[in-house]
Amino acid sequence: MDLYSVMCVSDRIKALAWFEVFFGRPADEILGEEHLWQVGENAWVVVDDRDMRAERVGGAMITLGVHDLDDILARLATHGVDHEPVETYRNGVRHVVVLDPDGNSLSLAEAPTQ
Repeated sequence: MDLYSVMCVSDRIKALAWFEVFFGRPADEILGEEHLWQVGENAWVVVDDRDMRAERVGGAMITLGVHDLDDILARLATHGVDHEPVETYRNGVRHVVVLDPDGNSLSLAEAPTQ
């Protein structure tokens, strides 16, 4: 199974610059007007600003499992990308919400080390 999570955005140029910072690299693929970042073997985050997506701008919510949360947050901070406070759940998972310029929610979750 493949997963394509679409981030509907209002301004492609602004969004691409932000997502390049968020992922630490340019898009892995460009298909027509869609820019795709591969986030897993068969999982992709897609940035799309086409008019047909306009009413969905800012409504996406995804969670990405990561292994280096502190490093990612430090990298984002150097580029001026803010985030909500980091929460630690009872099971030890650390979780933080990062909002793109349109308000799409890209949460990062790091499981405790064993």
